[in-house]
Amino acid sequence: MDFNVGAIVPGKVTGITKFGAFVSIAPGKSGLVHISEITSSYVTDIREHLAEGQEVMVKVIGVDQSGRMNLSIKGASSSPADETRRKPQPRSSEFASEPSFEDKLKRFMQDSDNKMSGIKQYSDKRANRRRGH
Repeated sequence: MDFNVGAIVPGKVTGITKFGAFVSIAPGKSGLVHISEITSSYVTDIREHLAEGQEVMVKVIGVDQSGRMNLSIKGASSSPADETRRKPQPRSSEFASEPSFEDKLKRFMQDSDNKMSGIKQYSDKRANRRRGH
């Protein structure tokens, strides 16, 4: 079987991590599908898109000097429009439960402020200990 860059081959998901999924494409040959190469939309949880043992089509997008393969599921699909058509479209009632961008930004800023104040308190304590206070 041809595993050159650009080849589209069938594979089976063998493992899922926070940063991607490992896919076996032949006995003794496997590669990594990075989280950014799973679908053209933003992926927060890989398990929402893939499951171990799932059969997928992957495109070989790179092979490094060690022989490790970088794979892409979104690159194996014929076009992003095809992927959009296959996905079930959310109903309008589902949008009501989705927080708005402003709400997400507000939550992010609050979390960021909380983390920064914790870091500042910790660094202030360390600085005071160094000064002998």
